[in-house]
Amino acid sequence: MTENGRAALLMTAAMGFFAVEDAFIKTLTASLPVPQLLAMTGFCAALVFWLRLARRRRALWTGALLHPMVVARNLGEVVGAFGFVAALAKGDLAVTSAILQVLPLTIVMGAALFLGEAVGWRRWLSVAVGFAGVLLILRPGGAAFDPSMMWAVLGVAGLTLRDLATRRIPANVPSDQLSASAYGAMVPAGLALALFGGQPVVWPGGLELALLAGTVLFGVLGYAALVAASRLGEASVVAPFRYTRLGFALLVAMVVFGERPDGLTLIGAALIALAGGYAMWREGRGRRPAAVSADGLARKR
Repeated sequence: MTENGRAALLMTAAMGFFAVEDAFIKTLTASLPVPQLLAMTGFCAALVFWLRLARRRRALWTGALLHPMVVARNLGEVVGAFGFVAALAKGDLAVTSAILQVLPLTIVMGAALFLGEAVGWRRWLSVAVGFAGVLLILRPGGAAFDPSMMWAVLGVAGLTLRDLATRRIPANVPSDQLSASAYGAMVPAGLALALFGGQPVVWPGGLELALLAGTVLFGVLGYAALVAASRLGEASVVAPFRYTRLGFALLVAMVVFGERPDGLTLIGAALIALAGGYAMWREGRGRRPAAVSADGLARKR
């Protein structure tokens, strides 16, 4: 099997792990308040990345984490996570996951509007198709409109800020340090939201602790597989396989939660997946020439 083939399998596995993680989170929202869940998962995930840094004898904290783009990235991570978890708590997993898949398209739009990146008409067309898919899912103003899904839209906005800010962070800041600081920021944010919202703290029982452990485990497995796939394969080949997450999410939603998305929702999800996959493929092709080093060898991205 080629490196691209193995990378595609790793990316697909990562998306499966993330879909299972989402199922654990949705289950936890039935018994734990969203702000508390945000703080607990943030603490556990930050601990994992801090341990990774300690094992590699790297600093847990440096002044680089005060860089404005790092602060903006952490803010985006907190807003994105809160919006996504709130959408899972109040709405369907299938619909929430479908809306989340528009993220690559909002990044294309944000990069063009705010970072001055060149975007051709083909990718702008894919953005328009993807947003048409979102409107088919949301159907604002119609009887099928679910206001709780606006939490998913907020989540996409936060994650877009996160990824755009990441592009402007100095390259010497380790990715594990960035991840640890972002998850760590969820702890005070979750506690503050719980305090201002007047929500009492719920002491987790054995089942909740087991589900929390599963959330962290599958999240870390997904992260590891994602990083391995990104390093092993070419971006233009591997990136579109991120959309297998939508297929896994639909399967989990139907089997575990008994959800049955209607025809328009499935059509909208398909439009988002096709448009996003195409935009990723075009961006990956565009970056390939820039990723060739002076000795003529293509670097893995």
